[in-house]
Amino acid sequence: MTDPIEALVNALPDPVFVVGPQMRVTAINAAAARLLPALRKNDPLVRGLRAPDVLDAVDRVLKTAQTQSAIWLDRFPIERHYEIHLAPVKLADSLACVVTLHDVTESRRIERMRSDFVANASHELRTPLASVLGFIETLQGPAKDDVVAREKFLGIMAEQARRMARLVGDLLSLSRIEQNLHIRPSTAVDLRSIVAQIVDGLRAMAQENQVDLRFAAGPPVVVLGDRDELLRLAENLIENAIKYGAPSPVDVSVESREGQGVLRVQDHGPGIAAEHLPRLTERFYRVDAGASRAKGGTGLGLALVKHIVARHRGQLSIESELGKGATFAVSLPLSGEA
Repeated sequence: MTDPIEALVNALPDPVFVVGPQMRVTAINAAAARLLPALRKNDPLVRGLRAPDVLDAVDRVLKTAQTQSAIWLDRFPIERHYEIHLAPVKLADSLACVVTLHDVTESRRIERMRSDFVANASHELRTPLASVLGFIETLQGPAKDDVVAREKFLGIMAEQARRMARLVGDLLSLSRIEQNLHIRPSTAVDLRSIVAQIVDGLRAMAQENQVDLRFAAGPPVVVLGDRDELLRLAENLIENAIKYGAPSPVDVSVESREGQGVLRVQDHGPGIAAEHLPRLTERFYRVDAGASRAKGGTGLGLALVKHIVARHRGQLSIESELGKGATFAVSLPLSGEA
């Protein structure tokens, strides 16, 4: 006859095991067996679980018959956090402890990302705001009647205000994209015409930076997408190439390949060191923070690109070598109308 405790444990989705007298494992479900392969029924708990805090909590439950909780950080093979709930259960002739493990790794990661995001956003806004307030106080005081200083300070204040406006705009765009991340765009749009529009709009910037912006004409490449978001995506990639690849040429191409519409933006500038590549799409991550801010960057451009690509169920690849430029490629599913 099946042990009712064992049957109950096996019906639970979370990793669960039961510890009886002499700290021996009396039942273990499949999820716990996968998580703790060294854990064996009828073996002492200490053989299968090397976590002193958890072992002490189990011992307290068996001695006091009171519910306990614990936190366990498992560092192998990858770091994972578990909240552990330990509850007493009365068996026929003894007291046992039911141990339930709840994986909170993802929720902790998200919480850490959220707190980092708030701290970074606050820092990015604090600097230009402090600058504007400082110049206002100066204009209200020592430079009140200084026409030359007033014109200079007003110009700096205007630039700082534009920087804050860009940052707020990017934050709002990122929030909107994240809210709609689960909704895949279903409108057929011509990726080539979108890119052509952005290239035409950025030619003046390219000339100012002595960049030869090259884009070849070709047939339509129709993908499923949100036109406004794809305009933003193309603008960010091409503008970055102009700013950070200058004064080298920038090559932009759009083509159909294996059921995908592929946008490639390649510069021939200084390139990006390998250690930076995995983090380029993180919010507020910059290879050179000073240079980025000086060129009007908010640190959110590639994070926006990543989220737009994810919403379109596409792929983003980044290739670069120091001294050999960088290539950003976005692949999006073609529309059935292509």
